Amino acid sequence: MGKGSSGPTPPADPVPLAFVFRSRSKDDKAPAAKAPVAESASAPRDPEAPKGRPTPKRAVAQSQRRSVMNTPTTRKEAAKRSREERRANMEKQRQALASGDERYLPPRDKGPVRKYARDFVDSRFCVAEFFLPMAVLILVLSLVRVAQLQNIALLLWLVVIVLIVLDSIVTGFRLKKRLNERFPDEHKKGAVAYALMRSLQMRRLRLPKPQVKRGERP
Repeated sequence: MGKGSSGPTPPADPVPLAFVFRSRSKDDKAPAAKAPVAESASAPRDPEAPKGRPTPKRAVAQSQRRSVMNTPTTRKEAAKRSREERRANMEKQRQALASGDERYLPPRDKGPVRKYARDFVDSRFCVAEFFLPMAVLILVLSLVRVAQLQNIALLLWLVVIVLIVLDSIVTGFRLKKRLNERFPDEHKKGAVAYALMRSLQMRRLRLPKPQVKRGERP
């Protein structure tokens, strides 16, 4: 030993075993506690899990996708789609004219005023609706080479014209009065002329089809 040494060096204090085992156990538990957090962060999100914003309903989403898929991309497809829609609308109008469905009637036949005008004409006998068969009869009589029959045909023609005019005047006056009483605030322009034009047609040929019987009050 050297001169400066005064004696043997004392041994270092021993580290407590409890401290070593306690610190290791804490260090080992820390990563284990953090592992589920990391795993949960890296795991894929369940599609059924709620998000931060409301999810649209499946029907709405499907309708949006369907509208996008059905949108025509070329002029030819747009023209084809337009023809199909026009054909479908015409078919609906044809069925509505036969059934009287107000939803698909042409614009000139829509509305409560026009419906009442139709029912008013269909509920009574009109001289004008017999104009076509009487015109055929008069034409046949006028073709016969008999002077007396030709004179009768001419007289019948004059009588028919006068009766149609008088009956149309009476019908128009009564219908106008009824419309003013029943629909005081509705637009009634052209309704009387519409009804008189309908009275010129035979009942079975009228469109929309009559919805009331003869003698029935509309």
